[in-house]
Amino acid sequence: MTFARFTACVGLAAAAAAFRAGAYEVNDWPALVLQKDSTGATTSWEGAGPLLFNGPAPAPDKGTVKGLRPFYVVGFGGDYTKTDILYPLFYFRKYPEAYKWSILQLINGEGDDAAAVQPGQPTVRRFDVWPFYFSRETGNPVDSYRGFFPVFGSIKYRLGFQRISWAAFPLYVDGVRKHTETTYTPFPFIRTYNGEINGFAFWPLFGSTRGPGQSRHHYFIWPLVFDNVVDAGPDAPEGTAPGKEFGILPLYTRETAPGFIKENYLWPFFGYTERTSPYRYSERRYFWPFLVQGRGDDRDLVHWAPFYTYANTKGDDSRWILWPLWHQLNWADSDTAQSKTQLFYFVYWSLDQRSLSRPGAAHAYKRHYWPLLSVWDNGAGSRQLQFPSLTEVFFPDNPDMREAWSPLFSVFRYDHRPSGETRTSILWSALTWRRGPSGELDEFHAGPLLGMRRSASGESWSILGFDFGAKQSKNETANREK
Repeated sequence: MTFARFTACVGLAAAAAAFRAGAYEVNDWPALVLQKDSTGATTSWEGAGPLLFNGPAPAPDKGTVKGLRPFYVVGFGGDYTKTDILYPLFYFRKYPEAYKWSILQLINGEGDDAAAVQPGQPTVRRFDVWPFYFSRETGNPVDSYRGFFPVFGSIKYRLGFQRISWAAFPLYVDGVRKHTETTYTPFPFIRTYNGEINGFAFWPLFGSTRGPGQSRHHYFIWPLVFDNVVDAGPDAPEGTAPGKEFGILPLYTRETAPGFIKENYLWPFFGYTERTSPYRYSERRYFWPFLVQGRGDDRDLVHWAPFYTYANTKGDDSRWILWPLWHQLNWADSDTAQSKTQLFYFVYWSLDQRSLSRPGAAHAYKRHYWPLLSVWDNGAGSRQLQFPSLTEVFFPDNPDMREAWSPLFSVFRYDHRPSGETRTSILWSALTWRRGPSGELDEFHAGPLLGMRRSASGESWSILGFDFGAKQSKNETANREK
């Protein structure tokens, strides 16, 4: 199994009880449930049901994580520490040379660890309070900034701009992007362009710009009337003529370029597209987006929306049936063929991954039957099942959300390891049993009321916390009689 397939199908709820050959459990539920290794050392534990916990961090993180769900979670790894308080309300991350923290992604701070900065080098700091205050200090005025919105200030190298400055917004705004400076006095109505693009606009009544190259854009009563000349793309052969765009909405629009024409009548409902280079493609539109059909060298498109929609581009295809009821995507990622199926986006969600070079190899998958069940199989012997599953489908790639919240809803869990061992848990480990690779029951616990563990020396039982010792196995009894 490739690394891409494994990481794409990371497991379900975090802090599953770690178990391996020779491991066993001490169950004093609800006060404490411990998982121990063959030497008797504790590998993980939970207390007060799923609330208190300490154990290995979930994939893809490494290290240890502990806390009081969902209020407080801390984690320690080889190159990081983390602290979450009612995640995502607040989180803090500390790396070897930097830190980052956030409150609801609205108040954010990040920067260099002062202890890791080399002597003579500046310490970079950034602090934001969206959308009112922005700052970055680097020791260099080229990329340092402060801004108090809407009063005065600027930000640099963010939001796709090299710089945005404002004063008494919206009276004055000045932005630089792609070698063009755009000045608004006030925003967004009066615009002046200088640089690669030059021109003036009184939006939305009219606008006129030229550049870069042969490009020019004119509009009147935006977006109803436009007349543009567009330079050929960077991949076009040298000397390729520019394209043209013209429209009087909603009556008619036309786009042309070498080997390409697209026309719309009563935009956007009726029209056609014909392309001969760099690939062939032909499309017809009737009451777009409801009836559309296109076919080309490496792409096909069929819209009978909302009943059926199909699109295939370079082998990647997408199907909708009774949009938004059912959707399926198929694509390839390196050596991995992937297929995602959704019923109403999240009610049923499934991702399957198969190896293209080894079609006979076991496939990996993850399935969510919201809000009832989640099932995961990495194709290499690890499987998990969780009931109910309220949050997993919404945060499939967020281990922090999985660690803080998912176990709270995990009334039933089943874990299968590549060794063949399995562990089943009900009511947050109030009732658990573990089976060995042969399928034989190795351990059973009904909280502190009743427990059984089978080992090489025989079976041991406990009732109400009292250990009744080990019952000798048949093999050991036979050896003693000899």
